[in-house]
Amino acid sequence: MIRVVIADDEMMVRAGIKAILLAAPGIDVVAEAGDGREAVELVRKHRPDVVLLDIRMPRLDGLEAAAQLRELAPDTAVVMLTTFSEDAYIAAALSLGVSGFLLKSGNPRELHAGIEAVADGAAFLSPRIAQRVIALGDFSAKRGAAQTRIEALTPREREVLALVGAGLANAEIADRLHVVEGTVKAYVSTMLAKLELKNRVQAAILAYEAGLAG
Repeated sequence: MIRVVIADDEMMVRAGIKAILLAAPGIDVVAEAGDGREAVELVRKHRPDVVLLDIRMPRLDGLEAAAQLRELAPDTAVVMLTTFSEDAYIAAALSLGVSGFLLKSGNPRELHAGIEAVADGAAFLSPRIAQRVIALGDFSAKRGAAQTRIEALTPREREVLALVGAGLANAEIADRLHVVEGTVKAYVSTMLAKLELKNRVQAAILAYEAGLAG
């Protein structure tokens, strides 16, 4: 069962998201927060697998809450949920090392898919957000630096990086490489440490920059 905390200052929005999530098997909404500070406390209390954070909330906004949760609850995947697709929000959220970014106006199936993906250790960006990240990134200009950066990786770690860039979860990578999932987790951890990356979203972007994905 994937345990989720929802944080949004609009009660109707929380109710809608909760209804969508509870309609999917294997997902349980364990708590709801109306502001960022309450979200941090509820995550500290419940230790959910995933927390959905609205960008704009009173007392503590989603970005500030995400920054605190990366330190307080590193095992909880943080997914930003917003109606805003401005570039500044995308860049700020990605720099914090969040696990996913979803638009409230997206398809409910994206919400299910995103929760399941990040709970399984993968990264997830709404397709519209992914398009913005790709459009914003001048990958050709960064290609040389990115390729130099990944020289620190072994051939197998580079292969794992490419599959992370393709959006595959650990179990899918394990199937593709014919290894056990624990081996993939070890490769991913080592790869992130070598590249000094916070999480798989940043790894996926680097994979694009290096020409390993896309």
